[in-house]
Amino acid sequence: MDFTLSIQQKQIRRMARQFAKAELALIAKEIDEEARFPWEVVEKMGPLNFFGMQAPRKYGGAEMDSISYCLVIEEISGVCAAMGLTIAVHNSVVVYPLSQFGNEEQKATYLPSLAAGEKIGAFCLTEPNAGSDAMAIESTAVREGDSYIVNANKIFVTNGGVADTLILFVSVNPDDVKKGFSAILVERGTPGFEVGLLENSCGVRANPVSSIVLTDCRVPKANLLGREGDGFKIAMAGLDTGRIGIAAQAMGISQAALDASLKYAKERIQFRVPLARHQAIQMMLADMGTMVEASRLLTLQAAHIRDQGGNSPGLQQWPSSLQPAPLQKCHRWVYKSMEVMDIPKTTRLSDIFEMPG
Repeated sequence: MDFTLSIQQKQIRRMARQFAKAELALIAKEIDEEARFPWEVVEKMGPLNFFGMQAPRKYGGAEMDSISYCLVIEEISGVCAAMGLTIAVHNSVVVYPLSQFGNEEQKATYLPSLAAGEKIGAFCLTEPNAGSDAMAIESTAVREGDSYIVNANKIFVTNGGVADTLILFVSVNPDDVKKGFSAILVERGTPGFEVGLLENSCGVRANPVSSIVLTDCRVPKANLLGREGDGFKIAMAGLDTGRIGIAAQAMGISQAALDASLKYAKERIQFRVPLARHQAIQMMLADMGTMVEASRLLTLQAAHIRDQGGNSPGLQQWPSSLQPAPLQKCHRWVYKSMEVMDIPKTTRLSDIFEMPG
């Protein structure tokens, strides 16, 4: 299979790379340390359609092919993982499901502002007692006239601290969660809506991952995405798309780690020669490069298959787990430095982060 990029795809990658270097490289460390969401950068990303990559052109989006979508996320993530995460989640599990399952009124209401980056999206599935077991959700939406009364406690919500439009998964039938599993659009500012504590996420603190709590929140029935009982189908469609985005994020981080390792190996002198001249180091770098390239090809294949209407289940197991070769070696070196500097260590991000929710 030939993954030679088209002229347009090369232009998109170049644009994303130049933007990341110009707007994110100098502040990435600062915003991570300060756990600050860079609104000033978001305003510049909007006109480039980074927030509308998965939105139809009719609503102001780019309607980008999946390979181009991966290229943008990889380039942004390689410089600032938090912002790569922001646009990956916004596009894959909010804009895409809304584009596929929303009615015309919902799409006309929400998609233009989401595609422009004027509003940030979030996907609310995970709860204290429900994660991979989505059917264990305890959030409810009780019908009352033309509204639902929603009570929910969602955790680990990526973009949660800044999101304006959220897809919330609830059950409209507490006695039969499977039959009642549904998706509802909720807006920040609705009475009863509350953003909880922010998570201290290593390396992506600039993305405000938080809990979201809804207490007796009245949401119009018109905000039901799809039909009652469609929630699981909607969630899985979003997650299938999202895994490709997160694979691209892992690719960007891995490529950046490899580039930094190569640079250091050429600069550091030991035994009167650069580290890169030592065979043991060469073997480690070669292994890292091989794994990065293999993972890139699998990610691009998954993106291609998605555009052909299929899916790639192998992707769930590989790109985030590409870390064992390229990144675990970097982690060992970095962790030694962190111990000397007394910096707390955390579990590898992409190793546990298959998809936000």
